[in-house]
Amino acid sequence: MRTFDKLYIGGTWVEPESADTIEVINASTEAVMGSIPAGTPGDVDRAVAAAVAAFDAWAATSPKERVGYVQSIADGLAARQQEIAEVITGEVGMPIFLSQLIQAGLPQAVAASYVGIAESFEWEEQIGNSLVVKEPIGVVGAITPWNYPLHQIVAKVAPALTAGCTVVLKPSEVAPLNAFILAEIVHEAGLPAGVYNLVSGTGPVVGEAIASHPDIDMVSFTGSTRAGTRVGELGAATVKRVALELGGKSANILLPSLEGEELERAAKAAVGSAFLNSGQTCTAFTRLLVPRDKEQEILDVVKGEVETTYTIGDPATGAGRLGPLISDVQRERVRGHIRQGIDEGATLVTGGAEAPEDLPTGYYVKPTVFAGVTSDMTIAREEIFGPVLSVLAYDDVDEAVAIANDTRYGLSGGVWGADVEEAKAVARRVRTGQLEINGGSFNPMAPFGGYKQSGNGRELGAYGLEEFLQTKSMQL
Repeated sequence: MRTFDKLYIGGTWVEPESADTIEVINASTEAVMGSIPAGTPGDVDRAVAAAVAAFDAWAATSPKERVGYVQSIADGLAARQQEIAEVITGEVGMPIFLSQLIQAGLPQAVAASYVGIAESFEWEEQIGNSLVVKEPIGVVGAITPWNYPLHQIVAKVAPALTAGCTVVLKPSEVAPLNAFILAEIVHEAGLPAGVYNLVSGTGPVVGEAIASHPDIDMVSFTGSTRAGTRVGELGAATVKRVALELGGKSANILLPSLEGEELERAAKAAVGSAFLNSGQTCTAFTRLLVPRDKEQEILDVVKGEVETTYTIGDPATGAGRLGPLISDVQRERVRGHIRQGIDEGATLVTGGAEAPEDLPTGYYVKPTVFAGVTSDMTIAREEIFGPVLSVLAYDDVDEAVAIANDTRYGLSGGVWGADVEEAKAVARRVRTGQLEINGGSFNPMAPFGGYKQSGNGRELGAYGLEEFLQTKSMQL
């Protein structure tokens, strides 16, 4: 049981304005595992005032000095890696062996990457008689989600601090305990008072206060498209910069050129691309596009992979590849989508909406695959955020591309082909922010973000640093 009763504002732990608290629930036991303060707009005002007061001095430090602090934060994350992994496994439900690698390991790598990025970054350049300089945008409000909670925090905080910005963070109230651990690490790193501030609470209260605050210069938000739209509306009133990383309904295209072992490997990989973190991944490849004449062959492989490899179980012991979903609300939402898929005429290949018989406690959903899916079905159009894979058949590559692009989202996707150049050519036609070619691995140094209603702006690497900078021209 972890109880945090204070907020981190102005370099110290302070009493919140309200005595109200929010309970944090363990996703696999359904028991309370901690609590946090329910922050108020007044708490946001205090945090913003501290960030404003700290900005000028922090912005005046050198990039080298700033990334020294960021490296100290990375070192602190490494020292508490196992603890962080266990906490996030409880909060989110990701199996512990994956939490160690992804939920705890990836934030360390992202934070540490900014040391090298800052050294090679072109902070100023001469263009004719103009000196063009990059300066920090100011006070940043960061609003982050629950599915990869610490990674999404660090993906905003590390580049913002490197840029010379000060930060007010609101973590997800569903998975916030890791953010309080980070605040402890930040404090131990000795960041100047007010450079980093933490106000926990709900989106409609604390999130909206941050997005609309006149003294916040930029809001960086990750979450649903619906909530991101609201953040954009509120931010527009003060013409602040708004960076949005939103939902997805990503397509994974298996090209007709795939045969034999290559086809089998692609089909098996498709399951993992859809079901990582129990499908609670904004980039999950939840639409599998397959040649019509190979549909049954692929379905046989997918069904076998799901039923033998992607088992569900207690995430704390790593008993399965899939853990529970984040909450009862999310579990019921996903089960509702499964029932809707059946009602709309899709063919249930494996899984279903019924609760797993051997797991009566915990927010578990059976990994589910549908065939016979068409682009007008709800399960092919809405982001489900659970372990549900829709298989859609196509007749030629042009139709596959058209199906892939027939969505309001454009966050990610994949293309598999016997020839990498062929796969790359198809990938160029898909309107998304990133694509995997033949299972190419995630690169934390490459830009991450979406097209269309999947958002705007980019995170990670040098592109992520650019988001927190303003450009000034001085004519000489």
